[in-house]
Amino acid sequence: MKSVLQIGFGPLGIQIGKYIAQKSTIKTVAGVDVNPKLQEKALVSLDKELPNEVYIYPSVKEAVESLNNKPDVAIITTVSSLEKLIPQVEEVAKFGIPVISTCEELSYPWELQPELSKKLNNICKKYNISCLGTGVNPGFLMDYLPSVFTSISKEIEHITVERVQDATPRRVPFQQKIGAGLSLVDFRKKEATGTLRHVGLQESVYLLANSIGLKLDKVTESLDPVIAESEVSSAAIKVQKGDARGVEQIAHGYVNGVCKIKMHFKAAIGESRSYDKITIKGTPSFSSEIEGGINGDIATCAITINCINSILKAPTGLQTMSTIAVPGFIN
Repeated sequence: MKSVLQIGFGPLGIQIGKYIAQKSTIKTVAGVDVNPKLQEKALVSLDKELPNEVYIYPSVKEAVESLNNKPDVAIITTVSSLEKLIPQVEEVAKFGIPVISTCEELSYPWELQPELSKKLNNICKKYNISCLGTGVNPGFLMDYLPSVFTSISKEIEHITVERVQDATPRRVPFQQKIGAGLSLVDFRKKEATGTLRHVGLQESVYLLANSIGLKLDKVTESLDPVIAESEVSSAAIKVQKGDARGVEQIAHGYVNGVCKIKMHFKAAIGESRSYDKITIKGTPSFSSEIEGGINGDIATCAITINCINSILKAPTGLQTMSTIAVPGFIN
């Protein structure tokens, strides 16, 4: 039985906890959250599907000290920022506990944040742990999965990855992150703060490129609102005609001025069709499409859990989805 220390009990952390509770070979043994309203509470008080007699503590130190044995792994579901994540990882690393996190910037930070990547890698080496950033996107659909598809390629000219989502059934924090319901003026204001976007698209470009041995000269990214042509709504957000119902981002990766990778991400309330598609031009040329797309909330929780065995086998240091053993379903 593998034991898990969960850090962060927002919607994602709670959902991961519920999925773990359904497993026969892993269990959550303690929780940590900085929210004083959650501290000292049993997990079952957050959701009836979470375990009883497992409690939330204000710090990793207090959580670990409450247990007879240190947990096998920590799952951190707190922030998207690598800079903010590093102190949280270090707090866990001091106890020799490997880390899996849904922090988007952690998925492949080496190119965009080399100094922070080196700092985190050194922390992991110092305390002899491994650390992994994963999720459905970034972490799988737009980077790891396309890299697996290239295994059958003799030559590659160009890779296009598309993820188009109807955000109507997604978590409210996700809908807010993509700017659904904002006026165009407010959309651009929030964009300027860096808090409105799908985080991780450029990281996905670099992860895919690194996985197939491409040294990119340049990566570009554009971001635009998806404008509502009529009133649309989700359970929590009502979007007026002319306002933003979501976001569209396009990234390109270049080698010697030639685009080799294109990634197209679009998520909006009221999107008529959801799909995930990978197109590889080369020898052979082919495309693969998942009609209806993969539900990001379900898949992110699932892959985070299903990477536990892989991270426990991984070398010390900062890992990526392309450097760990292939993860698989954990019963």
